[in-house]
Amino acid sequence: MQALVYHGPGQKKLDDRAKPVVQSPTDAVVRITKTTICGTDLHILKGDVPTCKPGTTLGHEGVGVIDSVGPGVVTFKPGDRVLISCISACGRCEYCRKGMYSHCTTGGWILGNSIDGTQAEFVRIPHADTSLYPIPDGADEEALVMLSDILPTGFECGVLNGKVQPGSTVAIVGSGPIGLAALLTAQLYSPSEIIMIDLDENRLAVGKQFGATATVNSTDGTAAQQVMALTGGRGVDTAIEAVGIPATFTLCEDIVTAGGTIANVGVHGVKADLHLERLWSHNITITTRLVDTVSMPMLLKTVQSKRIDAKQLVTHRFKLSEILQAYDTFDRAADTKALKVLIEA
Repeated sequence: MQALVYHGPGQKKLDDRAKPVVQSPTDAVVRITKTTICGTDLHILKGDVPTCKPGTTLGHEGVGVIDSVGPGVVTFKPGDRVLISCISACGRCEYCRKGMYSHCTTGGWILGNSIDGTQAEFVRIPHADTSLYPIPDGADEEALVMLSDILPTGFECGVLNGKVQPGSTVAIVGSGPIGLAALLTAQLYSPSEIIMIDLDENRLAVGKQFGATATVNSTDGTAAQQVMALTGGRGVDTAIEAVGIPATFTLCEDIVTAGGTIANVGVHGVKADLHLERLWSHNITITTRLVDTVSMPMLLKTVQSKRIDAKQLVTHRFKLSEILQAYDTFDRAADTKALKVLIEA
């Protein structure tokens, strides 16, 4: 089969690999029909994720059809259409029982990280009963791919951890796919203001289209002053960091109001400064999280009911044979205006 394989920092190739097989009674092998590329895949290619070793098939999102199952799988059978969670969860360990699937002792974020992932014709899914979701009849698979990772990530790590509430003020630093997913799901809680901050005017325009009440271009270094002007000098109740670089985390520190929350979503490859000399008396909360996908069943219903239009995040479509072109398009988003690129296997 064909698979996009990581060969070390800055190196990737569409290789011929052996089709995966069931290794454990609770495994399923899924034939991928649609997958996508995540910003985390770009972090891997930059060398920011040392747990991903050369030779690993990338990707942790997608939908597909069950090809085979182990004898311990009771929920699914060959031929079933399934949504793949980016997080594999046994459902039994101490962390899973707390709803912290991302810290599952035999799972967590392993797809496209410590085991082969979904940017391939087939993928092996451990703990299939608790890591796959049945696709409802008539569901739009393109929209459902957005449920594998970015919608629950924006929702859980940004909106829920950020304590977004009716009438609150929210700033989302980073108007990429994850930031836009946070924007779409934050509106479920009716905040009074959602300010999108980015360097890219196209992505800010998309943010406005998706429901932002205001946008701030941070190119000139005055983003904090602009946010303060928009909030009457008060700052925001929730600052969602959706980029993963020191400058954007510092910006969140600069714009959060007293008693507010900084919700970190971005993947950080280098250290970021925490300015306690300014914030020690500010009564703020700082949260970090890797998505657990505990919200996936709720979000699936929300997408099915058209309360959230997840498909609008898809801007480009490719075949698996064109995945190197897809990576180039996704990596040059400022030029290509790409959000999520859909890959059909």
